[in-house]
Amino acid sequence: MSRDVRLFWCASASDALGTQASGVVLPLLLLGLGHSAAVVGLVAGVSTAAGLLLAPLAAVPADRGARKPVMFWSATVSALAMAGVTVAVAAGRPPLALLLGAVLVERFSTAVYEAAAAGTVAMIAPPAECPRVVAGLSAGDQGALILGPALGGALYQAARALPFLADAVSYAVAAGCVRALSSSLRPERCSDAGAAPEVEVDSGATAPAPTTRRPHPARRIREELGAGLALVRTSPFLRLVLIWTATVNGVIVALYYGAVFTLQKGGHGGAPMGLVLALSGAAGLAGSLAAPRIAGRIGAARLLVTVSWLLVPLAAGLATADGPWTYGALFGVFCLLMPLVGVVLQSRALQETPPGLQARTGAVLASAAGGSAALAPVLAGVCVTRVGTAAPAVVCAVVLAALAWRTTVVRSRLAEVTA
Repeated sequence: MSRDVRLFWCASASDALGTQASGVVLPLLLLGLGHSAAVVGLVAGVSTAAGLLLAPLAAVPADRGARKPVMFWSATVSALAMAGVTVAVAAGRPPLALLLGAVLVERFSTAVYEAAAAGTVAMIAPPAECPRVVAGLSAGDQGALILGPALGGALYQAARALPFLADAVSYAVAAGCVRALSSSLRPERCSDAGAAPEVEVDSGATAPAPTTRRPHPARRIREELGAGLALVRTSPFLRLVLIWTATVNGVIVALYYGAVFTLQKGGHGGAPMGLVLALSGAAGLAGSLAAPRIAGRIGAARLLVTVSWLLVPLAAGLATADGPWTYGALFGVFCLLMPLVGVVLQSRALQETPPGLQARTGAVLASAAGGSAALAPVLAGVCVTRVGTAAPAVVCAVVLAALAWRTTVVRSRLAEVTA
């Protein structure tokens, strides 16, 4: 493993650790301040949706060679935003508007970082190593899911501001790791990246061909912003990645917030939620590490269909869960299965995407997943408030059943695409 891969892994793992530490207690903080479940869901949804606005814009300079400075400064701004939350919470009872403003700034900056970071693996690792590096990054995220919630819950019990301080420090570490990278993270033929040179991919899709005349500036901006979307639209495999990841990502966020609301209603605090996510992270870590080997043995298409159906009863089972251990067990199996497909889809997506379109294509995929994640907590909060704590799990089970049915219907085509 090269030095840059290690540094990028450290940046990603540190970022994930801090995010998990603060994210697990933010809903509890808002609920403790007297806000309703619907308000908590709305804050989470608005903050996530806000970040989607900047991701496509940040992807253009990243693809044109500014990936490294964009990542560094966005991580720095996130660190400052979370430091502001730390001060506000430590000072007493912070108003909702102040918390929402700081969280929005952090979410904006994080979205910019993630958009710029998309495709970084392709810049620092050879194609043959991409699945292993992606699996390692996923394992780091899952490891943070084990330690982060437990750390956040423990820090929250000691002082409400400490989890947010830990998040601020994690962003500072990520910024330092990015700055230490020896690679400039510039794609090959960076001068042509904005024009999206025609590159054939296995799925049969091509990036837009270059033009001989310089287009109008407004048209050029639209073309650059839309180049990633055009590639996803014309690539069967990338469309598959978008639909599957967006759906499953929205489901897991909705199930998580459903669990938060249920456990909080039952009188449980931050420590039980840390336990739930720690168990889930341990299972996800195992799934991430095993994904390349399992996919190689049974085939990506069969694995995708099988996992899609297995997720349905797990989501339905959460409708009857009533304690941290039950939630932890069901979430654990859910998170064991998800990376088996996620690692395979992500690594293949990197190989399907030309170097000059990595950030923009990644922004499209991330926007779809982020859009579902933004809507999920809002719907979960409304369902819990108006129907009951079991409603989010029931709705998610129905959505996953529809996804599994669609995946089964197109299985023959998936076999060709993922072969």
